[in-house]
Amino acid sequence: MIENSSLWVVSDVDGTLMDHSYDLTPAKETIKLLQELSIPVILCTSKTAAEVKVIRKQLNLTDPYIVENGGAIYGESLIKVCGEIILGEKYEKLENILNIISNEINYDLIPLNNISDLEATKLTGLKGDSLDLMRDRHWSMPFLNPPENKEEEIHFLCKRFNVEIFRGNRMSHMLSINSNKGKAINALKEYANNPNIKIIGLGDSQNDLPLLLNSDYKIVIPSPSGPNLRLLNSLNGYEFTLADYPNGYGWKSEINKLINKLVMSKQ
Repeated sequence: MIENSSLWVVSDVDGTLMDHSYDLTPAKETIKLLQELSIPVILCTSKTAAEVKVIRKQLNLTDPYIVENGGAIYGESLIKVCGEIILGEKYEKLENILNIISNEINYDLIPLNNISDLEATKLTGLKGDSLDLMRDRHWSMPFLNPPENKEEEIHFLCKRFNVEIFRGNRMSHMLSINSNKGKAINALKEYANNPNIKIIGLGDSQNDLPLLLNSDYKIVIPSPSGPNLRLLNSLNGYEFTLADYPNGYGWKSEINKLINKLVMSKQ
């Protein structure tokens, strides 16, 4: 399906498609409309493949999906590559790099997988089995956000190890320089071998910047307290739309507007 479509919706999940209570309800009707129009909905998230499988089932999605901030692409329809495209570095190697950087800056950078269940629930809102799905991570290293005064030093050290750091709303993410959400989109476009694809990209935080920069239609989704100012500053000079509503309600509203403009008006 992705090979034959001229328009893709590529969307972040947490804070974009759904709020942090994990409510997918606002977007469900619009996703059904996109499916009726044969427009792929490609989830592009920091979540693990195990987590996304649950969400895809809830939304009845069958399109490929990008996980761990672009570390890997999975999908039953990716037949030519046996269902997966791996772009990231292995978790164990990234963990070792994080430990080295911690020693260099004299500050403990703590992996998300290393905090207690109670701390993880407080940070993510996840409980029970959902925590196990979150920790089933292979191609990225999420860690607790460091103090802002350490960021410049961390980014400098990352160059030595060929990794990058993307700061999200709730945590930071270490990735191989060969993987981010934008590079994953381009890898999927290359797989589809369809040069005419236009991307509607939606995100809410700084780690969605590569996704948005590689989208033809850039949509920023605010939180209930307003948009991520770091993301807006990074998009300065680019044409983008700031949704009127937060989370899934903003997602639904802006997708409906664009689909009416790009598709429905031409039928």
